[in-house]
This record gives sequence, C-alpha cells and structure tokens, in this order.
Amino acid sequence: MAIKADSWIRRMAKEHRMIEPFVDGQVREGVISYGLSSYGYDIRVTNEFKIFTNVHSAVVDPKHFDPKSFVDFKGDVCVIPPNSFVLAQTVEYFRIPRDVLTVCLGKSTYARCGLIVNVTPFEPEWEGYVTLEISNTTPLPARVYANEGIAQVLFFQSDEICETSYADRKGKYQKQQSIVLPRI
Repeated sequence: MAIKADSWIRRMAKEHRMIEPFVDGQVREGVISYGLSSYGYDIRVTNEFKIFTNVHSAVVDPKHFDPKSFVDFKGDVCVIPPNSFVLAQTVEYFRIPRDVLTVCLGKSTYARCGLIVNVTPFEPEWEGYVTLEISNTTPLPARVYANEGIAQVLFFQSDEICETSYADRKGKYQKQQSIVLPRI
C-alpha cells in the first residue's frame, strides 16, 4: 500500500470524479490553503456549522443523540466556544475507489491555534460530503473560516481489492448530503 501523489489524485478527480469540486493546485493567497498538494488534497469547510452548547444541559450520547445539544449557525466565520466543538461539512464531495482508503489530518495553521480536526477514514467505495468534527481545546473562543482549508486528505491505494467495501455493507453514512449526526 502506497501513498498517492498529486498526478494520481488529479487523474482520479478529473477522470473518475473522485473529488468535486476539484481545485488543481494550492490556493494560498490571503486564505488558509486548500486544493491539490504534493501527496494529498486540502479540503475546505462550508459555511454551515452545528455548534455544541450546554444551554439545555443535554448529554452527548451517540446511541440517543439529542439535537438540543447544538445550535445551527451559518456564516463566513464560526466562533467555537472554549473547550467545545462543532460539526461541519466539506465543500468537496468524495467518491472513494474500491482499492483506496484515506486518512484525514487537520491543517497545521489550525492545530497551532489549538483546533483539532477529527475525521474517520474514508473507506473503500464510500461517497458523500464529509462531516467534520472540529474541537477547540483552548480556554478561549476560536475562529474557523468558511470556504477555506481545514484538513488534508491522504490517499492510500492497496495492492489488493477488498472483499467487502463500505458500499457493499450499505454503510450508514453513505452518500451523506449534509452534516450527519451520530447514527446507530
């Protein structure tokens, strides 16, 4: 299994619609960078966020998720409260090939501000917009900028095709079109 380079990512995006919309190169001027890089693709966050709050004293429970745990926010800048987190979504829609697994890591610009981006791997034949979990680990409010870079996706291609893909299993987060809350 090897990490894939920019030429492979570009070809898969253009010929197989692996990433839409696809930005061929790094956009950097005046923004937190996004687009194609040497061995990955820097994804953007949309302007819609679900900010977690303790206003209703709800308990975060993945088996019985209470929508009162968050407030919806739409805007160019989202302020994450201290020691809290938001759910967000990528601008890009992904279609992962059957022999590929991705790992997604937060960008260093945000990491250096105490913001951690957590995303599980995109499994073989998963497709959809990515739901992002962005944690503010600091005791201060923190800003996230919509339509700018938030994390980098690394693509790993296996030398074998998996027996069962995410699509074969009918994964519960397949083809998500919006920010998706926890499902059982």
